[in-house]
Amino acid sequence: MPKIKTRRSAAKRFSLTGSGKFKRRRQNMRHILTKKAPGRKMRLGQSAIVDSANEKAVRRMLPNG
Repeated sequence: MPKIKTRRSAAKRFSLTGSGKFKRRRQNMRHILTKKAPGRKMRLGQSAIVDSANEKAVRRMLPNG
């Protein structure tokens, strides 16, 4: 049985927390920032926990994570 490879694109976007949940980095902070409210930009800069609906898919992409 061969080893299961990690999807490298997912490994760069998600990380495992100490409690076993996946942390994701927020997007949309590259350009078109002038029309976004300061509070919205502050929230977009922070990381968040992966939703339970998507956790199975992330766990499948990161078998060793």
